[in-house]
Amino acid sequence: MTGPEARVAVVTGASRGIGRAIAQRLAADGMQVFALGRDVTALGEVSDSSPNIESRVCDVTDEDQVVGLFAETPPVDVLVTNAGVASSAKLTRTTLEEWERLQAVNATGAFLCSRAVLGGMLERDWGRIITIASVAGQRGGKYIAAYTASKHAAIGLTRSIAMEVAGSGVTANSICPPYVRTEMTAATIANIVDRTGMTEADAEAALTADTALGRLLEPEEVAHVVAFLANDNSGAINGQSIVLDGGDIQT
Repeated sequence: MTGPEARVAVVTGASRGIGRAIAQRLAADGMQVFALGRDVTALGEVSDSSPNIESRVCDVTDEDQVVGLFAETPPVDVLVTNAGVASSAKLTRTTLEEWERLQAVNATGAFLCSRAVLGGMLERDWGRIITIASVAGQRGGKYIAAYTASKHAAIGLTRSIAMEVAGSGVTANSICPPYVRTEMTAATIANIVDRTGMTEADAEAALTADTALGRLLEPEEVAHVVAFLANDNSGAINGQSIVLDGGDIQT
C-alpha cells in the first residue's frame, strides 16, 4: 500500500492499453494512482488490479469535469496525459467534426489537465507532466492529418510548459511511440485486413516492415519510460520528446 508520503499520480485514458500499463507501473512503484477514463467497467478492472489505484470517470475534453476532478484529488505530483483518439482519412475527406474531435481529446485534454495541476506543482517546487504523444507528432503522414496536427499540438504544449517551469523542480516532457500493441492498433490492423484480405499476422507485419524497430511496441515499454521520467533523479530532463521507434527518427 502507498504511505502518507507516496507520490500522487493521475493517468488519463487509463482504462486500457498504454494508460492501463502506465497506471499499473506507477502503482507498482509505490505511487497513489488515480486512473481516469470514460469506460466504467474497464476502469473498475484497472482499480481492481492494484490497491494503489483508484479509478475516476472523467471526460478530459470537458472543462467542468476536469476542474471538478482535480479539485477532489490530493495534490498531484505526476500527471500523465495519455487519453487519445485516432482516425484515418484523406485530408479532402476529413470532416470538421472529426478534426475537432481529435484536437479536443489529444490536445485540449492535455491542456486542461496540465493547467489544472501546474500551479500546485510550482508551489511545491516538484512535479512531472508527461504527455504521451506519437511519432506522428514528429513528422507528417499520409491520411492522418487531423491526428498528426493534434499530436504536434500536444508536443508544442509540452515544450511551452517546459519553458515556463525551467529552473524549478517541475518538468514537462513527451513520449513518442510508434504503433503500440493496443486496441487502437488492433482496429488499424482489422481495417487493413478488411481492405486487403491479408491475415492479421501479415497485416501486423506490414505495419512494421519498414521500421527500425521491426515490431509493435509493447505498452509496458512506454510505461517504463514514464516511470523513468517520473523519478526524482530525472529532474534535468525537461522539454524533451523521447522517441521509442528503434531509431527511425533521431532527435
